Amino acid sequence: MRPRRSEVARLCLTSYRKGGTNKAATLKDGREIILTLYRLEDKEALVSMYAGMSPEALKWGMPPYDRARIERWTSDLTNNINLIARSEERVVGHLYMFRTPYERRKGVADLLIYIHQDFQDLGLGTRMMGKAIEIAKERGFHRLGLTVVADNERAINVYEKVGFKREGIARETFYGDDHRYHDEVEMGLLL
Repeated sequence: MRPRRSEVARLCLTSYRKGGTNKAATLKDGREIILTLYRLEDKEALVSMYAGMSPEALKWGMPPYDRARIERWTSDLTNNINLIARSEERVVGHLYMFRTPYERRKGVADLLIYIHQDFQDLGLGTRMMGKAIEIAKERGFHRLGLTVVADNERAINVYEKVGFKREGIARETFYGDDHRYHDEVEMGLLL
């Protein structure tokens, strides 16, 4: 019996990541993805993901999403955690956790997450957040925090679903593409 294409993709990706932190998952539409830690050889695929994202998918983010910014995000693999989602050989999601470099902020990290528009509303963000929390606990983190534009209700729902709590509002701090200021919600999760 011949394996289905998705089974072949899963086998290929799992062998691609031998020795890494891998987690296979099936999305709501039946597509298979692999969650794994970023490696230097993933850079071009990550750059391609951001280059292929629509303005709507980046609407509530902080541009630019160029090679220089991606290299900054991925340059310190010891202190920071970059989790990627792959569908076959394509990167379709990126989550970046960065520790605060001060002793008084020991164990505290902030995070950001981007999901390619072709993979939104399928449960990928929830799965990536769950895996990130698992990794943060394994690495002894004490707290995760994030800031999200208050109008981004879909993202806020995901964060609350995985346990984040609203901690405050920063009034009119995000200047949007609509040429208006928007509030931001500060959220946190104690591990």
